[in-house]
Amino acid sequence: MGLALLGGIAALTHFLRNQHYQKLVEKGELTEEDVPAEINPADMECCGQHEVCEKESLLAAISKQIEYYDDEELDRFRGREGNDYTETETEEFRNVLYTMRSEEVAGWVRSLQLRQVNLPDDVKDEVFLIVGERRMN
Repeated sequence: MGLALLGGIAALTHFLRNQHYQKLVEKGELTEEDVPAEINPADMECCGQHEVCEKESLLAAISKQIEYYDDEELDRFRGREGNDYTETETEEFRNVLYTMRSEEVAGWVRSLQLRQVNLPDDVKDEVFLIVGERRMN
């Protein structure tokens, strides 16, 4: 369970990192050559739970179904940068986050990703903590 949590956090971090670098390239602040090379997961130590890791990776890769969590109003933030939210807008995300069950948070984040809605930077750490605690238990 803990390894699955770490895998989920790593996947989310990887996704957010790639988005960040892509935006820097689009703005002209970096070139494609300046972006750090990808880390090949096969080069890392084996986790010993291939079936679990592969299943979760495959589910994340093929899961294109958008599920709403009574948060349709957040779609208006599509394409907005994580550091480009006002405090009031950030609170909208927190209100959704703290009214859902902890087991729904990872799915909610996936839904936001599919909808191209970036979490406010101030909420990301809170999400990581909730998802981390959930997977450790």
